[in-house]
Amino acid sequence: MTDQDFLPGLTPGHLGAPVPEPEGRPPGAPRVRSDAPDPHRRRNGLACGLTALALVAVFGGLGLAGFSWVEGQRKPPAAADYAGQGTGSVQVSVPEGAGLSQIASALVRNGVVASSLAFTRAAKGSAAAAGRIQPGTYTLKQRMSAAAALAVLIDPANANGLTIPEGWRGYQIFAAIDKKLNLPEGTTQRTAKEQAAELGLPDFANGSPEGYLFPATYSVTDGTTAVDLLKQMVERAGKEFSRDDADIVAQTLGQSLYGLVTVASMVQGEADNTEDMGKVARVIYNRLARNMPLQLDSTINYALGRSTLNTTVTDTKLDSPYNTYVHAGLPPSPISNPGRQAIMAALDPVPGDWLYFVTVKPGDTRFTDSFEVQQRNVAEFNANRAAQPSATASSSGTP
Repeated sequence: MTDQDFLPGLTPGHLGAPVPEPEGRPPGAPRVRSDAPDPHRRRNGLACGLTALALVAVFGGLGLAGFSWVEGQRKPPAAADYAGQGTGSVQVSVPEGAGLSQIASALVRNGVVASSLAFTRAAKGSAAAAGRIQPGTYTLKQRMSAAAALAVLIDPANANGLTIPEGWRGYQIFAAIDKKLNLPEGTTQRTAKEQAAELGLPDFANGSPEGYLFPATYSVTDGTTAVDLLKQMVERAGKEFSRDDADIVAQTLGQSLYGLVTVASMVQGEADNTEDMGKVARVIYNRLARNMPLQLDSTINYALGRSTLNTTVTDTKLDSPYNTYVHAGLPPSPISNPGRQAIMAALDPVPGDWLYFVTVKPGDTRFTDSFEVQQRNVAEFNANRAAQPSATASSSGTP
């Protein structure tokens, strides 16, 4: 190796050339490399770095806080809104279960309010508006302020809707439609029969809408017809009966879907309250499984076209396929139009071995698998009825 050959990264002194001793170092003392880091300098550099980071964090935090404070002082952007009560006239339908956004969109679409945001803000800022907008058809004006439109919508008197209670029979619904639409008596019933193919009924219903006129509130406009309302009810019922894998559940329970609708209609007619619906459904299924007559008062009432639940021994001998005291199995068709809770009870009955039940008095329905216990319960019901002739009862078993 010559004097010009250097190892990478090394100075000539590292190759063995003598390095003079610094002045003042005792002979033999360990040599200190001049290029070694100074520990004091390293600590001072670290401290400076940490201080710088701390200052960045402090001033950065102050900057963020300042930005947040400024943003907090800004008001939400103004929503487009009209002023005043508006002009002209327009009808807007609010379907059952509609939320504020859906209602607001309908108002904008019909030119009632200027923006959805203005209406939803007005509604959310009004304690009186919470849960107050009922289904129906409202007559409003165009170019109304959001507050003015809201005032109309929260008044139930302005809702032009048709409400069908749970458990109503077809003839009751037909009469209600006639009255709502100012039609001659019997018009809707005749329409339901003559235009059954247009209603969207399943094939197994054989053209009868009983059981498929779902109880709810339906919007009515100036142009609404009887067929319109019947179609809406059938469509809604179809959606309810298609939920929760109803077809599969029905098969598991040993029923067709039509049979499940029929069970739900009887549950609706028999249960004293919603809490008992699951038990009533279980009694029906248990009796069907044993091929026992259902012995339900509600089916006889349907055959007789009445609403009372006081069933006599003579009634139980009625010659009708709907007389479940005489005929085992389900009646030929549903006997009412059940609501959601009755449908759920038919789909998911409460587990139990009950074969009998009787409503001894309002709020006191007793279920049992013992005929002897049922007889005692019926005797107590009869005693209560004798003391209060207007009392009614639902039962399955010997009256």
